[in-house]
Amino acid sequence: MCTFSLVSCIFHFMSLNKIQRNHLRKLAHPLKPLVIVGQAGLTENVMTEIDATLEHHELIKVRLNAADKTARQEMIEQILEHSSAELVQAIGHVCAIYRRAEKPRIELPA
Repeated sequence: MCTFSLVSCIFHFMSLNKIQRNHLRKLAHPLKPLVIVGQAGLTENVMTEIDATLEHHELIKVRLNAADKTARQEMIEQILEHSSAELVQAIGHVCAIYRRAEKPRIELPA
């Protein structure tokens, strides 16, 4: 479940229902992080890479190397806001995010 405030959870999960999120969690489980945010934080290059990776894969994992939980939460919120993606799951330093591509590769249940 979401570790952010209730308002941000509702905002980010608005377009995915519970069945769809569970389906995406199952698909994300075996994935390795495709983007790693290092000590430099969320630079413009990292955001561009996240956008490009989401466009190609739709569902990705991102590893956040932030020191504390609040810094990771802020990074996730910035990524979601910048990329117009949905948070599927956030556990520890890794989050799974989803954004439907123009030509969808993942078929979501109703």
